[in-house]
Amino acid sequence: MTATVDDTKMMRRALQLARNGELHASPNPMVGAVIASPDGRVIGVGWHRRCGGGHAEVNAVASVTDCDRHLLPCSTMYVTLEPCSHYGKTPPCAKLIIDTGIPRVVVATLDPFDKVSGRGVAMLREAGVDVSVGLLGDEARKLNSRFMTAHTFHRPYVTLKWAQSADGFIDGRDCHSDPPAALSTPLTRACVHRLRATHDAIVVGSGTFLSDRPALTVRHYAGHSPKRMLLDRRCRCGNHEGWEICDDPTLDRFLCRLYRQNVTSLLVEGGRQLLEAFIASGLWDEIRVETNPRIFLAGKPVATPAPAMSILQQHSEMIDGNIITIYRK
Repeated sequence: MTATVDDTKMMRRALQLARNGELHASPNPMVGAVIASPDGRVIGVGWHRRCGGGHAEVNAVASVTDCDRHLLPCSTMYVTLEPCSHYGKTPPCAKLIIDTGIPRVVVATLDPFDKVSGRGVAMLREAGVDVSVGLLGDEARKLNSRFMTAHTFHRPYVTLKWAQSADGFIDGRDCHSDPPAALSTPLTRACVHRLRATHDAIVVGSGTFLSDRPALTVRHYAGHSPKRMLLDRRCRCGNHEGWEICDDPTLDRFLCRLYRQNVTSLLVEGGRQLLEAFIASGLWDEIRVETNPRIFLAGKPVATPAPAMSILQQHSEMIDGNIITIYRK
């Protein structure tokens, strides 16, 4: 599509609004909406605040003041994701737009979810609404990469995460009963808890559970703790309150089952064996490695090497003296 400067400006504002839903919208996508009058004045804004609540389009329409409502039949709505066309926890947003009389809608990207996937745009066009799709689409898809991946491949977006020493070990102890090596700093630990808060579920294997008894909760950042999952195919751990015990025979089946449970993002904080299983299977989308350049663990009696991988580096940054490297497919 050919976009005007004002169209681009409005869509960027909608993308900024969408990010406000980062901690509470999942498993729904982050969506922002802006309504602009013919003279370019913004008369309504909204975003999807939390799953189960009003969608961005609903909140944008609701924010229009009484003195501006007469402008709706000649205004443009900018929305970062295709308006929904089905009845879920809320009525279809496409129907709301039609009923409101907004004549033009600019959509950043289509929704890959099977129940929408082009139907929202079709509903609008059939009602005579002028709809254009694609403005800042790459940015919109990147913003919701987890949602997009989940509904394109019918499995959660998978993030692998570990911390390692300067010499490439994820753990090193004098004896098995010692606590795990502390490789993160207070600041980078808060970053990890933020990462947890942006995922629907988190998983470890039975070995990590038995040796470390990890809490895997969000304690040093705002947001919800993810659903805690334990892969225990050999039934070594028994039942534990607050944990979902999983014995799926393959990672493929495990991820497919999570998708059916409406889990769109999974954080893997397991040990070397589980992490390497995900890497070997290719069932990952992002890897976050934190390296502490001040700690060496190779000489410890009990030492665990970091997972082996041959992946080109994507991006690195220094946080509180530790190096954070992100790999993406």
